[in-house]
Amino acid sequence: MAADRRHPAVNDVYLTLVGASNTLADVQRRLDLEFRASYPDHANPAKLVGRVKRVQEEVAALKDLCRDLLAQKQELIDMMRTSLAAQRSATQRLLASSGLPLMTDDEEAAYASLKQVIDEWTDQLKPMAGGPDGENEDTNQILFSAIL
Repeated sequence: MAADRRHPAVNDVYLTLVGASNTLADVQRRLDLEFRASYPDHANPAKLVGRVKRVQEEVAALKDLCRDLLAQKQELIDMMRTSLAAQRSATQRLLASSGLPLMTDDEEAAYASLKQVIDEWTDQLKPMAGGPDGENEDTNQILFSAIL
């Protein structure tokens, strides 16, 4: 819209905003010049504030990525635990029905060791969750809070 087609009140507001924008740009330019004269480039307070803001934004983004990663990790652990238990059960049934020898002591010891690691992991999470069962809380949130 051309300036002559605007309502006079709108034109006055527009000119006021343009003037304010120019004034702010001039103030920013003067502050930058003053900071450059007073501080070395890496210690410029205005640039430091900008860097801090960027770091805060990046930290927030990294937190979200960590939450996603922990959620995927927990899903994988849960899926593998379920799959391994089902495969062990199926293997035992197949061995029993085929007449082959059942699982060896080494295989049973490996399974018991895996189960012990999972149980210890679960026991460590229970105190952090605050509940007696520990399973009602979001495990990923608990882990993320413990890490950060």
